[in-house]
Amino acid sequence: MEGINLRLDISEPDAAMFKKAVRHLLDSTFVLKEKEEKLYRFLARESNRFDISQYLQAIGFDLAIEEKAGVAMLTVSAQDEDTEGIRRSNIIQFTQVQYHLLLVLWQAYLETVGAEDGTYLEMGSLVDRIRSYGIDISGPELRSALKLFKKYMFVQYNEDERGEDMKIRLYPSLQFGWDLPQFKEVADEFLEGAAVKGKEEGSGAGDDGEGEEDADV
Repeated sequence: MEGINLRLDISEPDAAMFKKAVRHLLDSTFVLKEKEEKLYRFLARESNRFDISQYLQAIGFDLAIEEKAGVAMLTVSAQDEDTEGIRRSNIIQFTQVQYHLLLVLWQAYLETVGAEDGTYLEMGSLVDRIRSYGIDISGPELRSALKLFKKYMFVQYNEDERGEDMKIRLYPSLQFGWDLPQFKEVADEFLEGAAVKGKEEGSGAGDDGEGEEDADV
C-alpha cells in the first residue's frame, strides 16, 4: 500500500458538520436522507464528498452515495480491498441467522414501498414471516438482532414497546448491509429452506399446528 498523503481544506462553518458526518459514518455506517436530511445533503455535496472520501481512504474506507435510495454509506476503499488485515465488510459481519432475518426484512420493505402509511412491519407479521421460512430464532435472539439492525440504520422502532402490534420502520439501507460472498451463500440457503417449507405446506404436513411455539417478543 502506498504512503498516506492527506491534505484537507475545510472551511470553519463546515468543520463541525464534517466531524459529525465522519463520526456518524464510522459509528453507524449509514446516513439516511429521510431520517437526517441535513447531514445526508452535506455528505452528498460534491466538494464535501471528495474531502470526506480523502479522509476515509486514509484509514481504509470510502464514502458511497446512493442518490436514488437516499443513502450515504461507509464502504471499504477500493485500493484496500485486497490489503491484509483490513476488513472487507463495512463495520460488522452478521451471523447466518441475522442474514436470514435481513432477507425477511428486505422482502417486507419491497412489499411496503409506496404504501400510504410508509414502510412499516408489525412484530406479529415479522414473526409469521420468520416461521413461514423455517428460520430458527428465539425471542431474545430476535430482539438482539433488531437492536443491532437499529444501530446500523436498517430499522427503527421504540424499544419500550412489546407485543405483536409493535411497529418496525424499514429503511432502504437494508439492501446495502451485505458482504456479497456471504450474502450469496445465505440467500441460497434461505431460498432452499423456503422451497422445502412450501413443499411441506403443499403436502399438508403440520396442519394441526402441533409443536409450534410462539416467539417471546
